Amino acid sequence: MAAARRFVILGGGTAGWMAAALIAHRCGDHPVSVTLVESPEIGIIGVGEGSTPQLKVFFDELGIAECDWMPAAHATYKTGIRFAGWSDAAGFESYFHPFQSVLDGHTAPGFFFHTRARRTGRDVPAHPDRFFLAARLAQARLGPIPAENFPFEIGYGYHFDAVLLGQFLAGHATTRLGVEHVQRRVAGARRNEAGDIAALVLEGGDEEIAGDFFIDASGFRASLIGEALGEPFESFAGNLFNNAAIALPGARDEGATSCETVSTALSCGWTWRIPLTGRTGNGYVYASDFISADAAETELRRHLGLLDADVPARHLAMQVGQVRRSWVGNCLAIGLAQGFIEPLEATALHIVHATLAGWIDALLADNFGPAHRASFNTAIHARYEGIRDYIVCHYRMNRREGEYWRANGTNDHLSDNLKAVMTCWFQGGELDAEVVKLGIDRYYAPLSWHCLFAGYGQFPDAARLRQPEPGLPLTDMAWVDRFIAGCAMNFPAHDDLLARLKEA
Repeated sequence: MAAARRFVILGGGTAGWMAAALIAHRCGDHPVSVTLVESPEIGIIGVGEGSTPQLKVFFDELGIAECDWMPAAHATYKTGIRFAGWSDAAGFESYFHPFQSVLDGHTAPGFFFHTRARRTGRDVPAHPDRFFLAARLAQARLGPIPAENFPFEIGYGYHFDAVLLGQFLAGHATTRLGVEHVQRRVAGARRNEAGDIAALVLEGGDEEIAGDFFIDASGFRASLIGEALGEPFESFAGNLFNNAAIALPGARDEGATSCETVSTALSCGWTWRIPLTGRTGNGYVYASDFISADAAETELRRHLGLLDADVPARHLAMQVGQVRRSWVGNCLAIGLAQGFIEPLEATALHIVHATLAGWIDALLADNFGPAHRASFNTAIHARYEGIRDYIVCHYRMNRREGEYWRANGTNDHLSDNLKAVMTCWFQGGELDAEVVKLGIDRYYAPLSWHCLFAGYGQFPDAARLRQPEPGLPLTDMAWVDRFIAGCAMNFPAHDDLLARLKEA
């Protein structure tokens, strides 16, 4: 019988425990052992409290019901992200980026046609909020799980307390999946003659934890992929200026619980507002080249009405970019050790899951060998760049005044793919076809790109628009309104849905 392959994870937090759970679950039919090592003195950053629908895929694969984990993590549902104040264009001061659903197939084609008609000079409705059910659910604070008599699923993500989520996953991995949890400080790594990592050296130097595969979830320090293996880090600072954040929790909002993340533009960055069942997560992501930490905290407190409140703020530094290769030798980097794209679209855990799922698939396809390592690294590197381009586009398309926003709006440090998408939009081309042709629909679908450009009002000035010519096959907006309203009638109040989870 073959010896068990030993997986050793350095670092806890959500990323580390996601790795532990997914490896133990997916490799359960093989002789493997999984050990997670973390220092009890090192805290979890835990800023990211939102997700994409990919997190639901993760929990569904593990067979963990929402009623089990959501109350434990103070979680709420999320149907998308509202961007407020990113544009000063009349009628486009805010817009909602929806998670996709099958029902969008009835309204998205009309939205695409309308945006193209408006780009080419016609005065037609083209704001995304009116076309998508997810925006209506967020506006009415309805939960994203419909009644049984409405057999249409819609995409949704979650808001959650990152520390509590990590604790839940730790309990599941150790009690249900047999993961060993070692709480010790790691002094470094010992490498073998081939250059791979042979063991983690515990503080004191007399004890080691040996393994066959190592997962670096050590945060920005990147203890294994960076310090031990020396893999270069590729910075995104040239086109993503934000490098710091302030977290400032607040009381739970009064009234019905929202099911949208709100990103509000401030002078040198943006704030997040994330509704949890017990509190509201608030913070400010900003560029330190344009504002000091103290001035940023004052601006955030003023924005929240907490200027004189005795609520401590946490200041965090961000290293935006990615390691050149995520899988080096027998080591895989995940989470902040792998890279970080600022949390504007809540993609951190999305990338963690995509990385882990792809890596495990690559290992199992080669009987735990390295045959697919190069193709895996190429795919993950491209995923980072695809997500980065979409987030860069938010800043490039902003329509605000101020030094910070003008610097973003005139930044030409753009990828060829992003230049092609922008050119297509402004020249009146078929944006959906262009996104597919470039292969970037794997990261963000045409619907998302349309919502971004249209949401910021990137159309000709209203004075230059003309009435559409007769015969133009425009969408009947009264029908769209009825369709969206009728669909929304099948969804419960968000708070009722959360109450059912606690009762289950």
